[in-house]
Amino acid sequence: MPIATPIRTANRRQRWSEASHRPWSGVGLAILLALGLAACGGKPAEGEGAKPAASAQAKPGDKGEKKEKPPIPVEVAPVERRSIAASYTGTASLQAPNEAMIVAKTSGVLLRLQAEEGDTVRAGQVLARLDPERTRLEVARSEATLRKLEAEYKRSKELYDRKLIAADAHERIRFDVDTQRAAYNLAKLELSYTDIVAPFDGVIAERMVKEGNLINVNQTLFRIVDAARLEAVLNVPERELATLRSGLPVRLAVDALPGIAFEGRIDRISPVVDSATGTFRATASFEDAEARLKPGMFGRIAVVYDQRHDSLTVPRLALLEEGDDAAVFVVRDGTVVRTRVALGYINGEFAEVKRGVEEGDRVVTAGKVAVRDGSKVEVIGANAEAPGAEAEDEEEEGKEGAALAGAARP
Repeated sequence: MPIATPIRTANRRQRWSEASHRPWSGVGLAILLALGLAACGGKPAEGEGAKPAASAQAKPGDKGEKKEKPPIPVEVAPVERRSIAASYTGTASLQAPNEAMIVAKTSGVLLRLQAEEGDTVRAGQVLARLDPERTRLEVARSEATLRKLEAEYKRSKELYDRKLIAADAHERIRFDVDTQRAAYNLAKLELSYTDIVAPFDGVIAERMVKEGNLINVNQTLFRIVDAARLEAVLNVPERELATLRSGLPVRLAVDALPGIAFEGRIDRISPVVDSATGTFRATASFEDAEARLKPGMFGRIAVVYDQRHDSLTVPRLALLEEGDDAAVFVVRDGTVVRTRVALGYINGEFAEVKRGVEEGDRVVTAGKVAVRDGSKVEVIGANAEAPGAEAEDEEEEGKEGAALAGAARP
């Protein structure tokens, strides 16, 4: 065994030396040829092998290739000058300051109704009549008793003048006459209560009884309201206490009458602030000669406490409000620029801009969510520029120039 190992090693070295001097096989030559072509910049022949390479080069999503995004459609509005008002807005229900529940002051059967719901009535007009027979008889009895006592007092006075009766007896009869006269007047007043009358001008809002009902004292028969003057009570935050005052103009809008604004004024302001809610009461009054406003209507009220004329304004839809900062997207040469603005008064539709934009600038009102600072946009809508307007203008100018040149030829 020790002698066989060196012989095997020598055989292996001899075989490796012979293999290294053999000529290259066909596979090796093909690999060398391919490497040589690649090193010399050789291109594969056009045909089936070229198609996969071309498709690989045309693959979308390569890092070096960038597609231009289409412009984002937006709507714009111009920055304009207009009058703008500073106002406080709130909601309230309309109330009638003159409203009353008409009750019976005496008892009796309701004989006749002389007014119905919705009727306009005048102060003192009879609305219903109760049975007056019992009270009329009471008046007659009181009147008879009064006549008797007055006759006794007349005879007593003659006797007293002749010193035939005592002074205290004469005075007692006089007191009885006065007492009976008061009872007679009270009976007549009770008889007048059988006529149910309107306490003031107004409209019958509700009728609670029917003819033939037995009416008790203090029973409610009608509800009457005076709708000629209505009030609305606003609960205003205390921070507005310094801006609101009596006499300020007020504008009212109600859902039941769309498109109609009613003018009014602040009638009075409460001098105290409710500590529980931090608000104070401001009462506005409205007069409607056509009686379109009704008590109970829910309305939106704007109290105008200042007015500025010729102010630079933008639509509120254009505002980008982030905390205390405000900005707008201004369109310049097809690109939006995010511009910070300083705001003044703000009303329902427009906001006053103190600085940041100029008159004539166009600000984005629709499509703000889709754009960013520097985005390419396409203006659509009413304020979009006609795409071929400039070309048409140049064409018209060219036609006018040609016509003038033709006219100048001899």
